[in-house]
Amino acid sequence: MELFYAYEADGRVCRLDAEESGHCVRVLRHRAGDEIHLIDGVGTLFRCRLVDDSPKGAEAEVLEAFPGWNAHPYRLTVACCPTKNNERFEWFVEKATEVGVDRIVPVIGERSERKVYKTDRAARIALSATKQSLKARIPEIVEPLSVKDFIGQTDPADGSLKLIAYCFEGETKRISIQEALQVFGGRDITILIGPEGDFSPEEARLAVEHGYVPVHLGASRLRTETAAVLAAAAVYLAY
Repeated sequence: MELFYAYEADGRVCRLDAEESGHCVRVLRHRAGDEIHLIDGVGTLFRCRLVDDSPKGAEAEVLEAFPGWNAHPYRLTVACCPTKNNERFEWFVEKATEVGVDRIVPVIGERSERKVYKTDRAARIALSATKQSLKARIPEIVEPLSVKDFIGQTDPADGSLKLIAYCFEGETKRISIQEALQVFGGRDITILIGPEGDFSPEEARLAVEHGYVPVHLGASRLRTETAAVLAAAAVYLAY
């Protein structure tokens, strides 16, 4: 199945931007009258008939709508420190999108090697991965903020499950992420993944004070982006 993204969908007509229109009409050679499938990026798949095959602004008539198409039964936020190498963080964005994630938050830690991160390219990668993995909801890519600011936005009593993957060096008991998901449950989950140099002790302490459960991802020492993808996969497999 080929999926296209409709930047505008009102339930009757779907409209494609120039990039999607060019791919649909010029590359894949669809013409007016062809049936195509489009997503609105917020969870709905549309079966449509192409009525305007302009490569700069195609339009399609909605024949059938499928809300919640291929949705997962949880809401997952992964807050992860961008890696020094941009490509590694972009790899995480792509793979986490394929597995299933609702919100990606680049967070800047006290020990982060990368202090600035631009989200434009990550948003494009997330869109491509959404279509490739046959999903209708595109993950939200949030503008970067500091680890402490992100933690400070957390309400410890909001009922969500909050996890932090941090070494803690023996000072705090950790459980596996699988055990945390089994014991605490919940369908609204946030996972905090640190930078190459890990969180600072102050950041980790603040997270625990705000209700984050310390977890580990096994005995192996993982790169930041690997840990983030593994965490997303653990949630996917648990549900």
